[in-house]
Amino acid sequence: MGERLRRLRPRRGALPYLLLLPALALELLIHLVPMVVGIVMSFKQLTQFFIRDWSAAPWTGLGNYRMAVDFSAPVGRSLLNSFWTTCCFTILSVGISWLLGTAAAIYMQDAFRGRGILRALFLVPYALPVYAAVITWSFMFQRDTGLINHVLVDQLHLMDDKPFWLIGDNSFTALVVVSVWKS
Repeated sequence: MGERLRRLRPRRGALPYLLLLPALALELLIHLVPMVVGIVMSFKQLTQFFIRDWSAAPWTGLGNYRMAVDFSAPVGRSLLNSFWTTCCFTILSVGISWLLGTAAAIYMQDAFRGRGILRALFLVPYALPVYAAVITWSFMFQRDTGLINHVLVDQLHLMDDKPFWLIGDNSFTALVVVSVWKS
């Protein structure tokens, strides 16, 4: 009897892996099931009539994908525009962040008066909660009362009128500025 129990008991080195199995199974379940459901849904012709019961929607096969990659159609043009906007945002955000971060790191190597305070200021974007940063930046980018327009238009006179930063073409610039600041 004792020999049989010893064989059923896991070896000592395997115990940590066995204890991780439930967590691994739940992680796979949490991530894989929605991915598989999303892939299945992408092959269906979903309309507003089938949103509640998406499993009853007719099967369209690769039709949704054909429509998305047809760049002469509106959906394809929008997809291509989104792709190029994402590429530009990534290149600008990462490039400017890298350039400013490298310059700041080189500048901070030398000892100077106030270096500790400046280092602490560099940590503010990391220490500030994201929701507080979003609220602060949205106030700063307000058209009539925001700090950005006050400085650019009223104090530095770099622009003739106060632009909208959070809608339209200027929103890309505002997002790049916030992304660089956060990085």
